[in-house]
Amino acid sequence: MRPERRGVFLVVAVLLVSAVLGGIYGPNVRATTASTDDFQTSVRDFTRVLDVVQANYAEPVDVDKAVYQGAIPGMLRMLDPHSNFFDARQFALLREDQRGKYYGVGMIVAPRENHTVVMAPYVGAPAYNAGIRPGDVIMKVDDKSTDGLTTSDVADMLKGAKGTVVKITISREGYAEPLVFTVIRDEIPRHSVDIAFLLRPGIGYVRLSGFNETTDREIADALKQLNAASLDGLILDMRGNPGGLLNEAVAVGDMFLDKNQLIVSHHGRASTERRYYAIRGNQGDSVPLVILVNGNSASATEIVSGAVQDHDRGLIVGETTFGKGLVQTVTPLSENTGLALTTARYYTPSGRLIQRDYKSVSLYEYHYERKIPDHPSEVKLTDSGRQVTGGGGITPDINVPAPKLTKFEETLLRSDVFFYSNQGVGGFTRFYLGTRPTITKSFEVDDSVLRDLRTYMSKHDVRYTEPEISENLDWIKRKIKQEVFLSTFGEQEGTKVQLEADPQVQKAVEAIPQARALYENARKIVAQRAGITPDQP
Repeated sequence: MRPERRGVFLVVAVLLVSAVLGGIYGPNVRATTASTDDFQTSVRDFTRVLDVVQANYAEPVDVDKAVYQGAIPGMLRMLDPHSNFFDARQFALLREDQRGKYYGVGMIVAPRENHTVVMAPYVGAPAYNAGIRPGDVIMKVDDKSTDGLTTSDVADMLKGAKGTVVKITISREGYAEPLVFTVIRDEIPRHSVDIAFLLRPGIGYVRLSGFNETTDREIADALKQLNAASLDGLILDMRGNPGGLLNEAVAVGDMFLDKNQLIVSHHGRASTERRYYAIRGNQGDSVPLVILVNGNSASATEIVSGAVQDHDRGLIVGETTFGKGLVQTVTPLSENTGLALTTARYYTPSGRLIQRDYKSVSLYEYHYERKIPDHPSEVKLTDSGRQVTGGGGITPDINVPAPKLTKFEETLLRSDVFFYSNQGVGGFTRFYLGTRPTITKSFEVDDSVLRDLRTYMSKHDVRYTEPEISENLDWIKRKIKQEVFLSTFGEQEGTKVQLEADPQVQKAVEAIPQARALYENARKIVAQRAGITPDQP
């Protein structure tokens, strides 16, 4: 199919799907003669414009780019901020996220100074088992140089069928010659529960980073691993969790709420209301629950947080969530592309709308400034009678702002001192590990390590003063230890170091007794209304 005709076909397909799902045309989804005529006229007009542009524009026109990145996204942005079109690569990545797995070598890579750098190999994945480390610079993949390639290009080259072999050539601090690793590709899980451990005796910590097809099983496994029934408290960290699949959000809510409690409902102009309840319930497991959220917690995260808050099942700690309560129906299209179209809105059990206002602000303001309304558009009551607000995300019960970096800390991070420097050479952690191959978990940042850091910064023109070092000493020590543990022992051990001084986590731990009292009181109140005596948790 010719590119311009393929582009027109995609536009027509998007318009048809939008019409069927009730996203564009009037309140009656049945086609009328007038609407059919309007539709045909719109397609003809678009085709004429595309023909004129292709024939007369000053430079050759990439029709696929003009349609995939211009016409279709532009049309969808007129509807709302979350309806979206996915080209073939984006749609494949979306499906990977939803399925919770892909096939490759298993590591996170990122761009650094025109190179692709290993941020972290997944523990137990082929790349990790082969000996690839954070900070390694990928020079070649199967003898093909990565010079001039984007990180996305390199990531695609590393993926492949299970059991196939890929040769990866890397540059590492402390080694004069490149290192070559022969890695056998395997199935790589995209874990939504990437960390679960005892933060301290009796206090479990679980980090939930997304909602994919395996989330409910992963949460169940994590709770079993922690022996949740015996815990004094559980912290569920969903900071930065962008959401994902609705049915997985419902499944997670089901694990914590009482049987038959409402988890979420949704309805839209062309879709009838649907209500989701806890079918199995928490089976009497009443471990005190605290959920951590922030401004990047969205969608499915807000469904779980809103349900827990409305039923007084636990406390929400951190910062107000993003405020995304629009339901997207994902539809595959031709050419391996896809469309996510808003078809309904989510509501918490108390009836709160999760979605933040997007009609009176620009797209930039909506996504990046995230202004919280001065006055909440909705005030509802939880099971115990507490007031909660809607129309602007989930407001935490205990507000704890994330700590702000000092100017010197920002300078060190911007210079990538701890990981990979702007001068295109290995950062301090890579340098330190390259000269000290043996690190144990008793490692601490002492005066000797700090002397090495000063030497490194002076050599690489990173300006500092002794007062700056002294004023930020605790942060510097923790950052070095975190990066060393991440590189040596994996992400979980690095995260443990980071959490030791996290004020939001500390507040979550302090709030556990309050969370227990809240849940117990709510159960009594609900039971009194029903005229029954509640079981003791």
